[in-house]
Amino acid sequence: MKTLDEYMNMSYRMEIVEDKDEGGYVVSFPELPGCITCGETIERAVVNAADAKRAWLEAALEDGLMIQEPDSLEDYSGQFKLRIPRSLHRLLAEHSKKEGISMNQYCVYLLSRNDAFYSK
Repeated sequence: MKTLDEYMNMSYRMEIVEDKDEGGYVVSFPELPGCITCGETIERAVVNAADAKRAWLEAALEDGLMIQEPDSLEDYSGQFKLRIPRSLHRLLAEHSKKEGISMNQYCVYLLSRNDAFYSK
């Protein structure tokens, strides 16, 4: 098991979401379940997040809980294979040709646009 300082130095992904109902910002660490805090400004929320992360890790170490290490982009190749109906393949090929880009670029565009929509 690692020390508190070793865990604190790891780059855990931080998610910051504006709280439109209460005001301010909510911060969480997806790999540290239940580690959540808030702040009136983004800057304050980030400072509070470091304190919350430390407190969460301290409690987990004291209780002997397994602490997940952060994901790394190196764990992902950026590639996956997807089987789609031929009719959809044709439509994607036609749309990408009309846009003057590769079908791969067009699919990345569609996925990122859709992901951004659902991330809100």
